[in-house]
Parts: sequence; C-alpha cells; structure tokens
Amino acid sequence: MAKISHNIKILGWVSFLTDVSSEMILPILPLFLKNVLKATMTSIGVIEGVAEATASLLKVASGYWSDRVKKRKPFVVAGYGLSALVKPLLALTTTWGQVLGIRFADRVGKGLRTSPRDALIADTSIISQRGKSFGFHRAMDTLGAALGTLIAFLLLTWEVEAYRLVFALSIIPGISAILVLVFLLKEKPPERQEGSDPALTKKASKPLPAHLLALMGIMVVFTFANVSYAFFILKINAIGISVALVPLVYLFYNLVYAALSMPFGMLSDRIGRERVLLGGFFLMTFLLWGFSKATSSWQAWLLFFFYGITSAIIETIPRTLVSDWAGKDRRASTLGLYHTLVGLASLPASILFGAIWHTYNSATAFTYAMFLSAFSFILLLLFKRVPK
Repeated sequence: MAKISHNIKILGWVSFLTDVSSEMILPILPLFLKNVLKATMTSIGVIEGVAEATASLLKVASGYWSDRVKKRKPFVVAGYGLSALVKPLLALTTTWGQVLGIRFADRVGKGLRTSPRDALIADTSIISQRGKSFGFHRAMDTLGAALGTLIAFLLLTWEVEAYRLVFALSIIPGISAILVLVFLLKEKPPERQEGSDPALTKKASKPLPAHLLALMGIMVVFTFANVSYAFFILKINAIGISVALVPLVYLFYNLVYAALSMPFGMLSDRIGRERVLLGGFFLMTFLLWGFSKATSSWQAWLLFFFYGITSAIIETIPRTLVSDWAGKDRRASTLGLYHTLVGLASLPASILFGAIWHTYNSATAFTYAMFLSAFSFILLLLFKRVPK
C-alpha cells in the first residue's frame, strides 16, 4: 500500500491548524449571534448562506485559473492567509451585519484555496489510493476542529461569556498554518507547458461527461437537506445543552468525524465510492428524522455521533468522485464547478430552512430536510444503476 505523500501530509497539517482556529469560533458563533447580537434565525440563515455562496463563486474561478497557470500553491497560500487574518476581527463586532462582512471575507479565502488544494491532493495520489488521501486530509482537518472546539469549551468553562476572547485567540493557530504552508509545501513545476499541446487543449475543452454533471445535480438537491451546522447547534441548545457544553458536544462530533474519514475513504477505494455515498445519504435521512423528534439533552450526544459518521462520508466521497472523473487537465476547474454549484445552493437552502424554523418550528424544518434527503437517496440509487 502506497504511503501518503509529503504534500498531502503538509496540507493535512495546514488544515489541522486552520481548523483549530476556525472551530474555536464556529461552534459558538450561532450562540454569539443569537444571545449577544440578538440576530434572528432568518438572519443567521442569511449569514451562513451568503458565506457559503461567496466561497462557492470563487471556487470555480480559482480552479479554472489554477488549471490555466498550472499552479496550486499561490492560491492555497492566499486563501488560507486571508481567512487567518480576518476571523479574529469577530472579537470587535457589535452587529450581525459586521459578522456577515467578516464571514464574507473568510469565505473569500476559502473560495481561493479549496479547488486548487483538492486538485493538489488528487494530483499527488494514485486513483486506487485517492479515497485514502482525501480521507486523511479530512481526518486531519477534523482533528484540528476537535482541538479548536476543546479550546473554546475550556475558555467558556472559565468564563461563559468569553466569546470575544475566543475569537481573538484564534489568530495564533491561523498564523501558524500559514507558516507551515509557505515554508514546507513543495509544488513541483510542470514538466512541460501543457497548454501548448493542441491535443490536451482539445481534451480540456470537451463538455464534462453526463454522469459527472448528473452527480453534481444530485449533490445540489442534497444540499437543501444537508443544512448548516449552525442549525444543529441551535437545536441542541434549545433542547437543553448549555452554551458552555455546546463546544464539548461539537468536539465529540469532530472526534467521530476525524476517526472515520480515512476508513470511509479507504472503503470507497475498495467497494466503490457510490456505494459509500449512498450510505451517507441514508444516514443523513435518519439523522434529520432524529433532530425533528429530539426533545432531551441526552439525545444531542447520540445525534451528534451520527452527524460525525455522516459528515465523514459526505465531506470525503463526493470530491473524490469528482477528482476521479474530471481528469488531471481540468481537475481544479471541475472541482471548482462542483464546489460552486453545491455552495450556491447552500444560500437558498440556509435561508429557506431558517425561514421555516422561524415561521413554524424546528421540527417542521428538520422534517422538510429529511424528505429532501430521502429524495436525494432515491436519485443516487437510480444514478448508480446507470452505466458510466
């Protein structure tokens, strides 16, 4: 079995440190918005939707440009650098509109880095090990999230209203990630100027295969069921998990997610990615049903256990499939298109889910998402049976 390459290890550590920074913030940001800045559920939906849509619009542009200039590292450095610098500014916010602006800038950074980074992971791994490589990256990313969540929990245990202190301290791991990336990531220059080869240019300009576009379409539908983590956190807070304990529950989720990302990636290498993804869709349907029925704080732990399992599949397998089917010459562009379509769908998805919760109740919102997840499962099951 091939070893994980140097660059994938470095990208794993960069994601680890970046997610320490991010997840010091993200588990408590919805509570900060609701309890301190008095934002409504609809406003929170707007913030999360705009944030993800912003990232998505840039993912296709950065992916295209990365393929065009045959470079990955400059985009990755710029993207991680911007996010690391703007997130601590949340400590200075006094309105939800300011939070929206900072989340916008943070997601610009994510949009710059994601497609070139995923393409670099795929470029440096053979197809029979690609699920393992993406799984390793997701595992490191999520272990960083677990540590960041633990730090937030400890700070909030010390001082329940220490939101702004947590936001300010997030700059330390963020800057550390940039230093690792700048000095340790090694991008090999292209062996030849591929753009000058007419055969390669013609190949890259061909329409994407129908099965790849169909997969993207299914993932867009599924995005309306795969609601923002913010709503899961607000739900467990509503059923009895205190503000101080929310990061601990989120830590538990991230540990499950980290532990299973690489095994699920390796499983997809062995039995096929579509089979594993089907399992993820089924689990998401079950998870949303559970959230629609939850009324007691003990249920939060069980639900976030299944949330971790589901995320390990949903965040690993689709990008691996897209990488497999795209081909090297337009891999970053195709990954960018995938991330863009899914991310743009997250804007109306988050706003609609938040509006349903605000107008009716959380049970109605999660039930709506459950039916969409079940519909996505059926679409993927039918898609799997079509010859590629």
